[in-house]
Amino acid sequence: MSRYAGFKLLIVDDHANNLFTLRTLIETHMDVQVLEAISGQDAIDLTHQHPDIDLIILDVQMPEMDGFQTASLLKLRKRTRDIPIIFLTAAFKSEEFQQRGFAVGAADYLLKPIEDNQLINKISTYFRLIAKERDLNRVLEHKVEERTQELAEARQYLENIVSHMGEALLVLDPAGVITLTNPAASRMLDYSAEDLRGMSIGDVFEEEGDEQAGAFMGIWLEALIRTGALNKIEARFIARDGRRVPILFSRTAIKDAEGDISDIICIAKDMTGYVRIEQDADPIPQRTAHEASQENG
Repeated sequence: MSRYAGFKLLIVDDHANNLFTLRTLIETHMDVQVLEAISGQDAIDLTHQHPDIDLIILDVQMPEMDGFQTASLLKLRKRTRDIPIIFLTAAFKSEEFQQRGFAVGAADYLLKPIEDNQLINKISTYFRLIAKERDLNRVLEHKVEERTQELAEARQYLENIVSHMGEALLVLDPAGVITLTNPAASRMLDYSAEDLRGMSIGDVFEEEGDEQAGAFMGIWLEALIRTGALNKIEARFIARDGRRVPILFSRTAIKDAEGDISDIICIAKDMTGYVRIEQDADPIPQRTAHEASQENG
């Protein structure tokens, strides 16, 4: 038989002889720590002092505060409400009184005189259940730790990609306010991430004509709602010092479960030094006069 070392048991009875008998019986069969209380109030006080009590064996017939009242108070406290309670009684043998015990939170009910093996088996059953629950909790905690670590690694991986990507990244809310950027955006616009956060996209995006005014939250947003993405649009950013930075711009809408836009992802490629030779051709790097003369030479 397992000796259940490490478990803590509280026995409550107003008769010292009964406490001695219970302690002797339990310690003969188990290596558990046994605490004794001679009243209901004494039992409540001990649960304050020992928050790790695993099981309570509680006599029903006690003066001032009986077992029913004691159990009711223990079940009111968050720290003690889940501790299993085994009621012991010699007088209340009717089903009515047993139901009363279960109603106030008793896990089990034993009648005096106690049969030794029955009591030990009952205690062993609860300790086995507690041990299984603790093992399960440890497994669950380990799985949670593993999952948390996996999520942290995935988050770090994505952060590394965002931080090292060459294109500028701006994440907007549906009102066009910048909520997140990457280092490339800060370099391109010469603003810190803190400065950019909270600015409107219109503060850094140049619109060429009156007909385009409000395009980000007007025509542009309507187009995003229809298509979900707008790709490879030529535009210009306005840097902190007023420089116009030519960009190739893509915008993608992220929708929530209700289908409403929750975030707008903007990616801009710096096109400084690139020209188009045809309207539909991909941009190519502009050669310097020196490079052209070397080729012709």
